[in-house]
Amino acid sequence: MVQTATEALLAEIPPERFPRHIAIIMDGNGRWARRQQLPRIEGHRRGVASVRRTVEECARLGLQQLTLYCLSSENWKRPPLELDFLMHLLQQYMIEERSTLMRQNIAVQVIGRREGIPAETQREMDKTIQMSQGNTGMCLCLAINYGGRAELVDAMRRIAQAVARGELAPDQIDEQTIQQSLYTAEMPDPDLVIRTAGEMRISNFLLWQISYAEMYVTEICWPEFTEADLHRAIRAYANRRRRFGGLLEEELRSC
Repeated sequence: MVQTATEALLAEIPPERFPRHIAIIMDGNGRWARRQQLPRIEGHRRGVASVRRTVEECARLGLQQLTLYCLSSENWKRPPLELDFLMHLLQQYMIEERSTLMRQNIAVQVIGRREGIPAETQREMDKTIQMSQGNTGMCLCLAINYGGRAELVDAMRRIAQAVARGELAPDQIDEQTIQQSLYTAEMPDPDLVIRTAGEMRISNFLLWQISYAEMYVTEICWPEFTEADLHRAIRAYANRRRRFGGLLEEELRSC
């Protein structure tokens, strides 16, 4: 099988330089549709094809986790017709992708609040989560009706309830306490955050978890995002030197 140029570049990256967990802010569906003189909902429809490509490629590359920002808690401000279509796409994805998810050994998780999500969509979500829970390959985490601030509020409520029950003293609360109270308690923090469509903001996404994540922004809109674009982001990540607030060994030696 002939490798593409970007695949060849990835082959040169040592395994320890690959991200374990990639999180993606999938932006630009509406802008892509407008440029194509198509309705906004067509941009969302085309965006599902990019989801499929990206999930399959991340699983093939052996990532531990892929988190996709599907619907933010602020997205409920959009027109009802668009929201109805997004819920339909989500439900359809959960049904149509089950055989692929099972074949690729992918476990599905969903984070976010359930308020506002139609009951039939929730049923299909739960069915896919339950069906895939025994899979041991990549975790596909879908952030749906998700907001980073809302997640922190929910975490603080859980901690406050534990204090009120006498199970936890206030001076016992530390970073680990908060970490274990988040939606993502059992998940690794993202190593790499990709944002499409050129916007330079994190949009209330995984505010706690991405404290030390590397950011990669591309001007490409989500419906146009391909495996080659994913490879470029991974290559850029592998070339960075992560310090986590400290110094690298060679920098310490030169001090």
